[in-house]
Amino acid sequence: MSPVFAHGHLRLSLLSMLADRPMHGYELIQALGERFGGAYVPSAGTVYPRLAKLEAEGLVTKTADGRKTVYAITDAGRAELDARAEELAAIQSGVADSVRTLADGVRASVGEAMRSLRADLAASAQAPRGQTADEPEDVPTAGAGALREVEMAVASFRQQVRADLRRRATRGTLTDDTVTRLRDGLEALRRSL
Repeated sequence: MSPVFAHGHLRLSLLSMLADRPMHGYELIQALGERFGGAYVPSAGTVYPRLAKLEAEGLVTKTADGRKTVYAITDAGRAELDARAEELAAIQSGVADSVRTLADGVRASVGEAMRSLRADLAASAQAPRGQTADEPEDVPTAGAGALREVEMAVASFRQQVRADLRRRATRGTLTDDTVTRLRDGLEALRRSL
């Protein structure tokens, strides 16, 4: 996944949230996650080093509150926010666009998973009890182990290919040529069995 924040954008987002009220690091992480509708939640390894840098630059202060460290914006931090207000507005607009893009990707993935599940359920409903539509009635014991191994390999391959195709679709690099090559290659492999 490409970075959600461009260089310097997380810094301004943190300052903006601290301008509303002092918060501890976990609250900031959760608040960022809420801004992205849960589709992106930054790690502690991303947020805490940024907070330490903001503190070193005198833009925030930190105060121990029991086991938590509470961060608050300083006057210098507010001055930076004021000086970069237009940039902050653009970041917030970009966050809204990112949320829409992430949500569209999630919706597409869920839709594809639902279609696949419906197809699997329909196929199993048409098969005799205890047997899937593509499964022969009796598998000799000698071939059962090999069949299981192949089925696991096919399932793993399917998951990997779906993930790769989703990434390409999200980036806009999934072409008709790719789909055709994949379909033709799979059909050639099936015929070779």
